Amino acid sequence: MKRKYGFKNSAYNEKLNSIPNNFAVKNEDSSKEAEIIIYGEIGDTWFEDSTSAIDVDNALKEIGDKDIIVRLNSPGGSAFDGVSIYNRLKQHKGKVTVYVDGYACSSASIIAMAGDEVIMGEGSMLMIHEASTVAWGNKGDFRDTADMLQELESGIIDIYMNKAKVSREEITDMVNAETWMSSKKAIEVGLADKLISSTVEDKKEIENLKKTIFNMQKQLETLTLSTNIVENNKEETKPKKLRRFL
Repeated sequence: MKRKYGFKNSAYNEKLNSIPNNFAVKNEDSSKEAEIIIYGEIGDTWFEDSTSAIDVDNALKEIGDKDIIVRLNSPGGSAFDGVSIYNRLKQHKGKVTVYVDGYACSSASIIAMAGDEVIMGEGSMLMIHEASTVAWGNKGDFRDTADMLQELESGIIDIYMNKAKVSREEITDMVNAETWMSSKKAIEVGLADKLISSTVEDKKEIENLKKTIFNMQKQLETLTLSTNIVENNKEETKPKKLRRFL
């Protein structure tokens, strides 16, 4: 079943719907590091499989104190589950490294902030926006709901501010506007630490190697030329043997 997410920018709906729902834990006894994969919806949902705070809590109990890699590709979901998962990961004794493989939207962006290091994949996106819910009732009920959302949103902004390099006012404006960030933008704002791209790194390494080889060739040519000049000079300064004629 395809969902239409309540985002102001609906251009990504099709891509978000194509994200496979997958929660998996890789925890080999021989490895000092474990991996948690969180793809798809966050929180309990009626629509399809999803990842809840209970899923992550059980996984962390199984993993113990090992360092963890968390792989994220999610349109988000329940803010309450997102906050719970964030806090559970922050309390983990080992190092937590979060890789944003595709999208970290809404509550998934909250989970991303739990990383001691947040690494964006090439072409990945991070999105932050206002807290939202569905309400029913009288005007008092709606006021209470609005107050609850305001408090929830304030707490979420606190989480973003633990990493952000910009002011709280700027982050609040970005939340209110629903901001979609490329890896470069997320790093500039401080919500991510670096971009990983093996293709780019390989190209840089090849270029550096080419420059090194070129410089070595130039040095060899210069050395060879100098050696030839010295040898020629030696030949010219040698005393010529006199030939005797009988």
